[in-house]
Amino acid sequence: MANWTYLKTLALTDPVGYLEKRNPKYCERYAADGDQFGYNLKTYARWEPLFRFLFEDYFKVDIRGIENIPGEGRGILVGNHSGLLPLDGAMLSIAMCNYHDSPRRIRYLVTDWFFSVPGINTWIRETGQVRASLSNAQELLRTEELVGIYPEGIRGVGKPFRDRYRVLDFHPGFVQLALETQTPIIPISTVGGDEIFPNFVNLRDVARIVGMPFFPITLSFPWLPFPLGFIPLPVRWMINIHKPIELNYPKSKAKDRKFVLGIARDIQHSIQDDLNDMLRRRKSVFTGWDDDDDVTPGQGEAGK
Repeated sequence: MANWTYLKTLALTDPVGYLEKRNPKYCERYAADGDQFGYNLKTYARWEPLFRFLFEDYFKVDIRGIENIPGEGRGILVGNHSGLLPLDGAMLSIAMCNYHDSPRRIRYLVTDWFFSVPGINTWIRETGQVRASLSNAQELLRTEELVGIYPEGIRGVGKPFRDRYRVLDFHPGFVQLALETQTPIIPISTVGGDEIFPNFVNLRDVARIVGMPFFPITLSFPWLPFPLGFIPLPVRWMINIHKPIELNYPKSKAKDRKFVLGIARDIQHSIQDDLNDMLRRRKSVFTGWDDDDDVTPGQGEAGK
């Protein structure tokens, strides 16, 4: 049964205190953090229970391999992107906050458009996201952060339903970044996001007129009033975190376009192969998987 009590924290006067009682390690790590990109622990603590509700009770996310994300030091997390709204990143962040032995934040690089939306831009910064740029990414890694990158870009979240779980060609910039900063890459495969908002048509002309990166037609949007048009379907999710890839090559290889593109394609294909395997083993969209791992939904290996 869904634990709706999570939602009461949206009105709390001391959300950090509430989060600290349940997750002292996370709060201790970031309580005195003067983040140059605008992260605000109070804002994160206020909204964390809502996304934890989605993770544990609504999507019942099955997280695998959370231990493959390092508890200390820098890393680049790379995965398939989906779902119209970037809930895939939010679900991974919730897993890292709540189910890792050394809870940490993930700093996602976000396209400029989201920072142009009044109100949303402040919320994005205060919950930990950063405007996508090479200099910002390099600075995050210099300070030993986890950086989340979706190399499909905005195309990934806006893909039509007929192309669900077909990984679009990865932009190779994340490989260049990894080589230049000598940072491991952690591939992530996510099943579930492509079906929470089935996107049947993308009205590109309308998108240009209203200044959006895409204008989807779903079961509920734009037909239902806000916020009903943004309520996702209760699809079961699985997130599989691969082992880190250490690129043991000199920094100079970052300038070799063919070499960099080859590595990006290899990682893209490994994620696609993993997605295909996960989809083959899935019983149904709403009931999830039937395998021999006996992993509790919403906890995965970290919850054993």
